[in-house]
Formats: sequence, structure tokens, C-alpha cells
Amino acid sequence: MYEEIKKTAHCAVEELLSEAKLQKGQLIVVGCSSSEIVGEKIGKGSTPEAAQAVLEAILPVIRENGLFLAAQCCEHLNRALVVEREAADKFGLEIVSAVPKPKAGGSFATAAYLAFADPVLVEHVKAAAGLDIGGTLIGMHLRDVAVPLRLNTKKIGEAFVSAARTRPKFIGGARAQYE
Repeated sequence: MYEEIKKTAHCAVEELLSEAKLQKGQLIVVGCSSSEIVGEKIGKGSTPEAAQAVLEAILPVIRENGLFLAAQCCEHLNRALVVEREAADKFGLEIVSAVPKPKAGGSFATAAYLAFADPVLVEHVKAAAGLDIGGTLIGMHLRDVAVPLRLNTKKIGEAFVSAARTRPKFIGGARAQYE
């Protein structure tokens, strides 16, 4: 089961990166319900092994592309995000005090916290793209203009997958010109 989770998570992040065309140094937010992956209701069947499988599949790809992962916590930590201190410093993010656990922060955020070299939590980011595994509602952590992406990977385990990239706002009026 966990090998299949790794395989589909890897496919999903590869598709996202291909479609989003991100620049090195940008943030990608990932929300992941390990409960939904194993067929349980979000928040009711936290499964650290499923979360670890997703992280092991996506983190190397994100790092190889020179990007930063922002791992979204669950609602019990107000959907705060685990990031590397380097990312918090680069983006001027305010660090908050908390340590995620499987039942208070979520299994995915916990796995990221344990895997990062210097993990910190922040309340908000404005990510360039995102992957939502299991209806975790990552939209609050995307830039203002999110563009939905239709991935071929529709599920990881039993969890539905959705993805988005962002684009700059179009501002101005009738005389404005855009590239």
C-alpha cells in the first residue's frame, strides 16, 4: 500500500511542477490528510506511515527543483505551516511557537518537521503553487490569484488530489497591457 502511495504522490508532484513552471527558490504548499489517504474521515484516522510515504515521495523532487516545501498543519494548529528556517528568513515569515504531532498538527506536518534540517512553524505563506491531498484547504496559503490545475493523478490512496498554480494579478483598466 505505501509503495503505491509513494508512486502516486511522486506522479502528482511531478505533474504539478511541470504545469506550474516555478522558479527556483519559490514556495510550494502541500496539505495532506493521511486519514483520507487510508479511507478515513479527515482528522479521524491519522496514519504516520501514509504521511511519511507522501513526504518521502515529494520532498526530494521539491528540493531537486530548488523549491521550498511548506507543509500545512491541520486545524488544531490553525493550519500553520512547517518550513525550513531558511525559507522563513528568505520570505520574512513570522515564526510561531508550536511543534506538530500526529493528533495536533497532523502526521504530514509532523513528518516534515522531523525531516527538515531546521524546521520552524509560521502562520501564513503566499505560495506559488500547491498540492492538496484529501481536502485540506490549502487555498489560504496560495498567492491571491490561484489557477486550478487538472492533474492526471486524481487520488493518492483514497484521498482526492487537487492542485493549483498562481499568477500575478492583472491590474489596470482598458489601456493596461500585459505580457
